[in-house]
Amino acid sequence: MKITMEGNPVTLNKKPLETGEIAPDFTVIDNEMNPVRLRDFKEKILVLSVVTSIDTGVCSTQTRTFNEKLGNIAGVKVLTISNDLPFAQQRYCATEGLRNAVTLSDYKDLDFATKFGVLMQENRLLARSVFVLDQDRKIIHREIVEEISNEPNYEHVLDRITSL
Repeated sequence: MKITMEGNPVTLNKKPLETGEIAPDFTVIDNEMNPVRLRDFKEKILVLSVVTSIDTGVCSTQTRTFNEKLGNIAGVKVLTISNDLPFAQQRYCATEGLRNAVTLSDYKDLDFATKFGVLMQENRLLARSVFVLDQDRKIIHREIVEEISNEPNYEHVLDRITSL
């Protein structure tokens, strides 16, 4: 898989997890600086919306779009994960008026990035990607965006969720 950032190749830390695999538990940090684990979420469907930096235009659009399109579907929760500091994520949500968005940071231990294979080694940022997990935490949809400055395919994610 070839991933680029503004046309320049980047190296992922390992092969990303595939559709059909069981997502490993991971620990990230919430906006209050508390550890949060995958197993803490009880929703039937989880959408892991992975962004490079929440303050950039494409990442902001991705965060807003997934929260708008999926935020009102019962049993579905969107988790936006980046390596931004929790303070920056909290400020972003307040500035953008995203009261129900869940932003989580992997800045501390890179546990999520390491386990899911989305750490770009050249810059210690996360590759833009989307993982949809079912109630058993099996990956039922995965998209690793080949050019980091492009948006993911929102309709594929929405179609996958509404088909369940």
